[in-house]
Amino acid sequence: MKKIIVSSWLLIIGSLLYSQQITTDNIKKHIQYLSSDELKGRGTGSSEELVAATYISKQFKKLKLEPKGDNNNYFFSYQFKKPQNSRDTVGGALVSSRNVVGYLDNKADYTVIIGGHFDHLGMGMDHNSSDEHPEGKIHNGADDNASGVAGVIELARYFSQNKKNEKFNFLFICFSGEELGLVGSKKFCENPTIDFLKVNYMINMDMIGRLSDSTNKIVVFGVGTSADWIPVLDKTNSDFKIKKDSAGMGPSDQTSFYLKNIPAVHFFTGQHIDYHKPTDKFEKINFNGEKKVLGYIVKVIEETENLPKMKFLTTRNPEPVKTARKVSLGLMPDYTFEGKGMKIDGVTKGKPGEAAGVLQGDLLIQLGEVKIEKMSDYMKELAKFNKGDTVEGTLLRAGKEVKVKFIF
Repeated sequence: MKKIIVSSWLLIIGSLLYSQQITTDNIKKHIQYLSSDELKGRGTGSSEELVAATYISKQFKKLKLEPKGDNNNYFFSYQFKKPQNSRDTVGGALVSSRNVVGYLDNKADYTVIIGGHFDHLGMGMDHNSSDEHPEGKIHNGADDNASGVAGVIELARYFSQNKKNEKFNFLFICFSGEELGLVGSKKFCENPTIDFLKVNYMINMDMIGRLSDSTNKIVVFGVGTSADWIPVLDKTNSDFKIKKDSAGMGPSDQTSFYLKNIPAVHFFTGQHIDYHKPTDKFEKINFNGEKKVLGYIVKVIEETENLPKMKFLTTRNPEPVKTARKVSLGLMPDYTFEGKGMKIDGVTKGKPGEAAGVLQGDLLIQLGEVKIEKMSDYMKELAKFNKGDTVEGTLLRAGKEVKVKFIF
């Protein structure tokens, strides 16, 4: 009888401990559904995006998070004029969309915001796909950004079920409209449903599902937005090689919070050949890798409990890069590379880069007359070319220079 009682208690304790852990099963479940063909790429303002928002709100409700959207609802609704294409500055048709917002009230003085966007490119009709013929193809967006949404939901589960009242409240928010210009996060920051003066910091997760097991490299953007970020990141890191970028402004939703003087960082496992293509699918996610990233974020948050409220710092602005280019070489940069040149992480089939013989792992060090020391050099130079142009490039491969000819 005593053995049975002891065994029962061990099972209960084991169950409680398990419920406090980040699990790959939960990560898989959320990413698989959100990136399924059924949701048709979660295009901003689409009926399928509403289905995704409803799914997220149901997860928040299960976790007994307090609704922090409109009128005691999980939805934070808004309207905006949708651009005709990604280069437009003037909107077209009026679109209705919504963020999903839940709150964990620990009766603390300050709140930590944890977010990620749930929209993607839908059926490739918004002219922001990297596919050569995107129209009518489902852009599943497993890494971009079903991975980040799964992270938000799983961290909400962890912090709401770990039988502990942290020294922070938590606002969990999934944004829409990121792919069309950070629309959802901008709208929320214009009319927040909590007091921003009581926000300690914001953590954004965008594309955290493709960690390389061989390199364990991640990028953390925004580390210059508070003097505390780098010491905390270094103290809690035991698994990753981290590339730290100080700029508060970047191509994801942390930017909207930075512009409201809130310390904000963005966790990112790196660019890949499937970025903004129909091939960004569930089967390519590194689920154990994402679990490691989320575990690291938990450690970062727990470490900041020992610190005073973070002080906001204004950072350098990232160098503007002209993106309205007319041609592409089909080269995917390695965003975690920290040396001089642009390291190639992937080469798209059928593009000039493949035809010229560029290989994964090559380092592009010159394009035409311009030396390529960083990615922005490459982007600026690429914008000068038109279809039919020819330009010579120089690669560094296994320590030796290789000359190639690109025909656009």
